[in-house]
Amino acid sequence: MTVSELREHLERDPAKGIQFQLYSGAFLAAHAHVSEAARIEKRFIDCGGVLRNDRFCRLQTWVADDVDHRLSAAKLLGILDKAKGILESEDLDVDVEHEVGFVTQMPLKSILVEGDHFTFRLGHRHTDCLAQDRCLPKSAPTAAIGFRKPAPRT
Repeated sequence: MTVSELREHLERDPAKGIQFQLYSGAFLAAHAHVSEAARIEKRFIDCGGVLRNDRFCRLQTWVADDVDHRLSAAKLLGILDKAKGILESEDLDVDVEHEVGFVTQMPLKSILVEGDHFTFRLGHRHTDCLAQDRCLPKSAPTAAIGFRKPAPRT
């Protein structure tokens, strides 16, 4: 989902609250809030030697001791408005960063309207080889690359 698509949802009903649902089905605490909005730019060389660029909007969430805190669509719109200058584009894909035992980034997959709130459904990321045609043996199944069978315990 892009920033412009996110904005369209939020503008439909700015009074609605927001909750975040992880890909596991679990929800972040109801008092989670967005603590930053960032433009992330990643320039890298893949293992085949190709220069690549990736750009996206990252919304960092945080859960404080303030259990009465609630994030509304209007408040998130305000954060996005303040971030316009650094985002530079609303065509950026949105992901959400949260600490679930470790810091992880999850793409914003969809938004559901449920009663008085929006549910932000988050997906999960996978690593991948972007140059499989150049660096993988033709006989190697891609799902098995990077995993070794554990040695038997003795």
